[in-house]
Amino acid sequence: MSDLADKIALVMGAASGIGAAVSATLERAGAQVYAADLKPPATTGPDSRARAIKLDVREEADWAAAIETILANHSRLDILANCVGVSAGSPLADTTLDEWRRVLSTNLDGAFLATKHGIRAMRATNGAIVHVGSASGIRPAAGAAAYSTSKAGLRMLARTAAKECRDARLAIRINVVSPAGVKTPMWSTMPFFQDLVRTHGSEDAAYAAMEAAGGGRFIEPDVVARVVCFLAGDEAQHITGVEVPVDDGYVL
Repeated sequence: MSDLADKIALVMGAASGIGAAVSATLERAGAQVYAADLKPPATTGPDSRARAIKLDVREEADWAAAIETILANHSRLDILANCVGVSAGSPLADTTLDEWRRVLSTNLDGAFLATKHGIRAMRATNGAIVHVGSASGIRPAAGAAAYSTSKAGLRMLARTAAKECRDARLAIRINVVSPAGVKTPMWSTMPFFQDLVRTHGSEDAAYAAMEAAGGGRFIEPDVVARVVCFLAGDEAQHITGVEVPVDDGYVL
């Protein structure tokens, strides 16, 4: 990760889970990190170079303000890592329109705004945009229609944007990292997972129960973060418009 030294990075969803792991990995590699979330995350300590900022991915005004701040401070943005994701754990026939819109507005509208403003910020220089997708956007997940649809849409959004940049001869790369199950706080918001925790006594036991039921092995956020940071760095300078599953072959 030495090629990330002194890069300017904006990480969305940095308060927890994959976003927090990506922020920490980038910072260890020497990047100046802007760690963004609805509730600005705490930095890692007095020696941290990370700067916490508030940003709602659904609000274009928040994107404009964040990009303006970064460009005013550094005149460039090298890396944008969009690690935001919300889900809804209910069968399609029981999913309300409000719930559908909540998931799509965060996961897909947010990704659109990230890509749009990332390209604008990087147009005069170069850079890398990396979205965190999901194996559920490749292989459908029963009971998560809104989530699977949003992540499937993200795949095509990233490919289309990558092609537009390539056709316009812009040195901006856009890729997606799509993990299967990752141990993040998002699971705790889902009623079926809450039931598993009550039944089995702990979150670790709930993860083990899902693995035993055929859901595949759960992944630590740091594993996904390393793939995100690889695609963000110069070692991946010839890689754009691709989706990298991190899933132990779950989508095969």
